[in-house]
Amino acid sequence: MNSDSSDRVLIEDYTDYLAMQRRLSEATQSVYAHELALFLAAGSDYETITASLIEAYIVIQVQTRHLSERSVAKLLSALRSFFSFLQMSKIREDNPVLLIQRGRQKQSLPQVASVAQVDALLESIDTSDPLGFRDRTLFELIYSCGLRISEACTLQVSDYQKTSIRVVGKRHKIRIIPVGEIARMWVDAYLKDVRPKLIGMRLSTKALFVGRRGHQLTRQAMYKRFIAYCDVAGLDAKVHTLRHSFATHLLEGGADLRSVQELLGHSDIKTTQIYTHVDTKQLQKAYEQFHAGIHDKEDQ
Repeated sequence: MNSDSSDRVLIEDYTDYLAMQRRLSEATQSVYAHELALFLAAGSDYETITASLIEAYIVIQVQTRHLSERSVAKLLSALRSFFSFLQMSKIREDNPVLLIQRGRQKQSLPQVASVAQVDALLESIDTSDPLGFRDRTLFELIYSCGLRISEACTLQVSDYQKTSIRVVGKRHKIRIIPVGEIARMWVDAYLKDVRPKLIGMRLSTKALFVGRRGHQLTRQAMYKRFIAYCDVAGLDAKVHTLRHSFATHLLEGGADLRSVQELLGHSDIKTTQIYTHVDTKQLQKAYEQFHAGIHDKEDQ
């Protein structure tokens, strides 16, 4: 077996490990497999390579690919998982990536749109044609339930139960999320009048959201159409902004952190706590504006 063939087999085995042992999402599997392919293509001898040589490799990747801190973190995670896989496979006894020290990644606050901005964006979607109606329904549901893009794409008709929806999240964790009245109205109308037109004769299609030819809607198509709507509405946002906004607006409305954690499907409440920082930041901004207004009046 030549080097290219053995590398392909190794990458396939590693991907199986990520799916079966680590239970990572397909998107993460793809990223990690891509990073491993680059690592192997660089001629790295994974059986003998040292931590210092791995560090040198990472430095070159940062310089040539202009990697951000977040991308470097993903690269390290991919390599760390790969060497754990080698340990499990009895190919290596150690994991050299564990010896690499890296700076603490800065935690950036999630991008959040106001309630008015979300309403304006959704209302700007032209629902006179089936695809526009589907998109309005899709983004209403994502905002109403705080869904991830991958979760929304993989929803099936049977997952929708009028007042709630069954969602399969990361690591195949299932959660039941209540669906708001407005989102229910759109989903009911979509199922009754629009989806049948899109699927046509493809009656076996189980996906809730489908494209023009009746196939399951892809992440790429969803993202592309959302960005187009944002451009028209003059809003700088991504699909994931709807999920961030859902969480922030719930906390602003008085929801407790544990409930928001359950609705978002976070395994660790520390992940959910970042939204309290967003809320605090907005409160600080409001305070500063109010405080400045008082001083303005005192100076008059």
